Amino acid sequence: MNITRQIYLIGIGMGSRNTRTLLTESILEQCDCIIGASRMLESVQEYKKPQFCSYKPDEICQWLDTHLQYQNIGIVLSGDTGFYSGAKKLENVIKTKLGNDEQCIQVYQIPGISSVVYLAAKLHTSWDDAKIISAHGEKQNYIQTIANHNKTFLLLGGNDIAEEVCKKVKKYHLDDTLFYIGKNLSYENELIVIRKGSELTIEDLSGLCTVMIKNTRPQSWKYKGIPEEEWVRGKVPMTKEEIREISLRKLGLTEDAVLYDIGAGTGSVSIEAALCSEKIRVYAIEKNPEGISLIEENKKKFCTDWVTTIEGVAPDVLNKLEKPTHVFIGGTSGNLKAILKAVRDRNPEVTIVLNAITLETIKETMEATDERLLLNPEIIQVCVSKAKTLGQYHMMLGQNPIYVVTDRKEG
Repeated sequence: MNITRQIYLIGIGMGSRNTRTLLTESILEQCDCIIGASRMLESVQEYKKPQFCSYKPDEICQWLDTHLQYQNIGIVLSGDTGFYSGAKKLENVIKTKLGNDEQCIQVYQIPGISSVVYLAAKLHTSWDDAKIISAHGEKQNYIQTIANHNKTFLLLGGNDIAEEVCKKVKKYHLDDTLFYIGKNLSYENELIVIRKGSELTIEDLSGLCTVMIKNTRPQSWKYKGIPEEEWVRGKVPMTKEEIREISLRKLGLTEDAVLYDIGAGTGSVSIEAALCSEKIRVYAIEKNPEGISLIEENKKKFCTDWVTTIEGVAPDVLNKLEKPTHVFIGGTSGNLKAILKAVRDRNPEVTIVLNAITLETIKETMEATDERLLLNPEIIQVCVSKAKTLGQYHMMLGQNPIYVVTDRKEG
């Protein structure tokens, strides 16, 4: 028997019937059955159609495969099908598992009104100039996003994430940001409250809610680099500003890079790397407790929440970390070749940049090249001099020359 089945992936907005489109209403009226999560099904009870409660693609396909009597199927999804929705994955699974000689499957996506669009209209503001993040069931770098942008929309769900947001807003001193919190949007008990970052409570953010955050003084370090005087300093060595800029360019970080900063010192390379993209994950590895403390202080100052400090000596502490795409080596504690072997074992195509000040380190670098731990290193020497005023004269004072070694996959 060859049958044609039409499956509609339907965005029903926030749940209230008042915000459904006429097209959605028409399709739900014509469907033989309706599938969705329990909260979605509760909002479409008035259609009095057979229902199957599930949001998992495999379960839905298995149920459809054993209920061939239903040929016009509506699968209801919250918000809009193209906005942090399960529609894309669900459509792919349906086409893969149900399309065969016996069934001709046609899948349609029906758009709905998202909570961000709705809240923006309620607040008389735009959303096309905002950063939008869903932290509902996903780990996101929302702190850096809030710190770097004038306007951010954040989708939340659950008490755990509410508690986390409250703690991090206070930890990173985002006290003057304004949170416009929308709850039960589109329903009769709809509530929109405004809180300063310093006033946020877990109760404010609990449950499903959509939040717009205004930051009148966003950071701008990403575009101009951080000068020496801005860092929290101690007695721990720090990579100089000019060397840092060259090393970061040589690393060629991608938008979602995973960077090991080995011998991180005060965290200057880690912080500036993290500021390149809100998706970059950085592991700052440092053996000196004072250095760990300084990295944490600089993390707070520059709101780089996705820099993770690791106290210990490489390569011993590397095994439990996720696979790196890029590695910066500022200090080795005499373990250069062991470190290179460890990161190569984790990712043979990793990009490596190391800084060396002594000829002994360069000797180790050449030995590592002979042993194929470095494959095709580029070695440059950088000499930086800075002008200093002495009375009516200006003198150029030279810093120690630094070797910058870069090794990356060719092509």
